[in-house]
Amino acid sequence: MPYVTVKMLEGRTDEQKKALCEKVTAAVSETTGAPAEKIAVIIEEMKKSDYAVGGKRLID
Repeated sequence: MPYVTVKMLEGRTDEQKKALCEKVTAAVSETTGAPAEKIAVIIEEMKKSDYAVGGKRLID
């Protein structure tokens, strides 16, 4: 069973997350041959205050 974790900043709508899960599942199924019903997609949302690039938080 393939597991896919998507880490992204919070702020996407439920519709966007649904579409993301559907497309990621389809891509993994197509490339690995795994049945779609066995593919798990986990979305981990991060706050801008918890994410930094180059030593600077995105919220700052």
